[in-house]
Amino acid sequence: MFNKKYFYLIKIQYLGYRFHGWQKQPKVKTVQLMIERTLKFILKDRTFRILAAGRTDAKVSANEAAFELFLNDNPIDDFDEFLELFNHNLPQDIRAMSIKEVDEKFNIIQSSKTKEYLYLFTEGQKNHPFCAPMITTILDSLNINIMKEGAALFQGEHNFKTYCYKPSKNSVFIRSIDCCELVENTIYEANFFPETSYILRVKGKGFGRNQIRLMMGALIKLGRGEITLDFIRESLLPESTKVIEYIAPASGLILNKIEFE
Repeated sequence: MFNKKYFYLIKIQYLGYRFHGWQKQPKVKTVQLMIERTLKFILKDRTFRILAAGRTDAKVSANEAAFELFLNDNPIDDFDEFLELFNHNLPQDIRAMSIKEVDEKFNIIQSSKTKEYLYLFTEGQKNHPFCAPMITTILDSLNINIMKEGAALFQGEHNFKTYCYKPSKNSVFIRSIDCCELVENTIYEANFFPETSYILRVKGKGFGRNQIRLMMGALIKLGRGEITLDFIRESLLPESTKVIEYIAPASGLILNKIEFE
């Protein structure tokens, strides 16, 4: 008997601090594991699978991420009812935001999309412990002005091989960044946040493994005076063989927005 298939795009939020990333792995708690457990419970005996728009690393959070739900046999009749039931059973650090039906031609991996990442950090002070899940604390004093100049160098099309962790033979290094800027944080606030914090905002269609955290690592080294603006310029050239060994901590990174075109 032919089983009809239905396709849905679901957007979610999660605090990544207690998760070992998105992808399901043996013996550890991941975002994918908790979502699949919840769907299995609320969909009962219906056959389904999910596919994410991308995988976040351990402790990385998402203000807006997305996955595709492939569902057999029967459609979801009431989206509001589904979201209410889904959220009622998800853990408190994951929330479903929206659901819409897509057709079989939609491919969440290959469909053109833009991702915006934010990296939150402070410098020169010890923060309230409650900041730990969202803000990276750099105890050294940093030259924020030169870091702003360095961030602007990443914008545009460059060779990002220096900023790809353990690349494979199939890794793509020539990538384009639509926006890269370092600004004072006015987006995320809490009464236990420090008076001043900063955000590295990066927007583009695709990123290599740990690319944002390696870029942030380079900017921290720049702010400490360990590398120069010329180092960053040269690291982006086609012939670059430079290496950045410092990967900024994961807990400051947030997938802020994902837009499908």
